[in-house]
Amino acid sequence: MKVGFWCIGKTDDPYIKEGFDIYQKRLGNYLNFEYREIIPVKNKKSSDTKNIEAERDEILKSLKSNDTLILLDEKGKEFDSIGFSVFLQKKFNESAGSIIFLSGGAYGFHKDVYARAADIIALSKMTFTHQMVRLIFVEQLYRAMTILKGEKYHH
Repeated sequence: MKVGFWCIGKTDDPYIKEGFDIYQKRLGNYLNFEYREIIPVKNKKSSDTKNIEAERDEILKSLKSNDTLILLDEKGKEFDSIGFSVFLQKKFNESAGSIIFLSGGAYGFHKDVYARAADIIALSKMTFTHQMVRLIFVEQLYRAMTILKGEKYHH
């Protein structure tokens, strides 16, 4: 099973990259994991709407028809770590293609991206920077995999 984690924009924060790299490497022991930064061509003089449309176009053209898209959005369903692992196992069982988790840009997602999504989940009711979401999510994905394998990382 291939699991993708796509993010709008890039991060240059060394502490985020370092932590992310640790969990990305660990995930390689459990699944085929792909991290992708989506950086659509934007015009700084364009409106937020035009920029969201550029993000939408890049996201939708990158997805395969059998991919399961799951948005990370503050309005999504929340899980504890065990609940997330159960959700993930269900997606593994149901999905014909890759499972793609998508973290949006500063202005959220275009309505067409919401329409394409199979699910919407939230990491928390709290707001995190888009940079921090990368590290928090990849750690939670790793935690879910250790729960599914019955390992001792999560107590």
